Amino acid sequence: MRFLTADYLYPLHISPIKNGVLQISDKGEVVAIFKDRRSVPKDKIEIFQGVLCPGFVNAHCHLELSHLLGIADKGKGLIDFVRSAIRKRDDFTNEKIQLTIEKAEQQMIDNGIVAVGDICNTIDTLYQKKKRKIQYYNFIEAVQIYEEDVESTISRNLEIRNKFRQHGLQATVVPHSAYSCVPQLLTEISKISDEQDKIFTFHNQETPSENELFSLKSGIMFDWLNKLGASKVIWEKRNENSTKSVLTHFKIRKNFLLVHNTFTKKEEITNNYYCTCPKANLYIENTLPDYNIFDDTLLCVGTDSLASNNSLSILEELKLIQKNSQFDLNTLFKIASKNGAEALGFKELGTFERGKKPGVNLISDFKKVKVVA
Repeated sequence: MRFLTADYLYPLHISPIKNGVLQISDKGEVVAIFKDRRSVPKDKIEIFQGVLCPGFVNAHCHLELSHLLGIADKGKGLIDFVRSAIRKRDDFTNEKIQLTIEKAEQQMIDNGIVAVGDICNTIDTLYQKKKRKIQYYNFIEAVQIYEEDVESTISRNLEIRNKFRQHGLQATVVPHSAYSCVPQLLTEISKISDEQDKIFTFHNQETPSENELFSLKSGIMFDWLNKLGASKVIWEKRNENSTKSVLTHFKIRKNFLLVHNTFTKKEEITNNYYCTCPKANLYIENTLPDYNIFDDTLLCVGTDSLASNNSLSILEELKLIQKNSQFDLNTLFKIASKNGAEALGFKELGTFERGKKPGVNLISDFKKVKVVA
């Protein structure tokens, strides 16, 4: 049994407690919270400088792209980024890919991340995830811009999903984005959903050209897709914004996690979870979303991949959000822990409620994370 205290305790289901004490079992389970140190024997208490909060949830990552660190120039836009990733993705051996995945996961552990919403286009991360060092919700990403290839795409995605599930890992087939999926693919993803699927996710309004594609039928993305010979049904007769162009194809009642939202407007916000990846937004489009438009109880945070980031640190993401919003520290920690855990269905994580095993992070001067339990 351990008794942990710091300058402030952030349980996240209740208000912060100055000099609060967290009692946890040897297995990391929350036993109790005390409002002051006098309630605990002096010889049993561990005193830290800084604040204690639950382990972080990285709500959006691409762990399998960890070998692509530095492959794209910064600030050149999404299309240039995607082209760079496609050009470089086959230049690495499987041994190199596995090594970078292992190192990237360890980096997340060292940075106080206890759970991840991870995008998967392959089974490259399966070997590492079977070790269960971190909890994962695996989103098997579907991409198809040609109508005639929808059936083969769904078949491949189901094959990947089932391989993850065979090892007891949560996995759901999801669309990549509005612009990279023909409507038929979205409908088929909805049809194959089952009771194991708790939430869907997709990249949303990450670039201004995505909005131009649907509203104006023009722009950089419009030209790019036409050059690729993409089926015009992606944008024809779809005059709603890109968010609705995805959601309207899902008739099932499920939660959604919309990712990036860099160019989302206040009037476009829906009653769903939203995930921001500020460092990746700056890396790719050199801009950030307007954080004032989001419901902070439904806002999560992710790192995106090492292809669009130089680290996998939720704390670094929080620093950017703090500089560009009015959120107080308690709200920031909720965005980093509680909201992501709720969105992804990790019931044992996110808060210091009795019976949970959320992990314990020590933050000193908002500069570094130390995992203390």
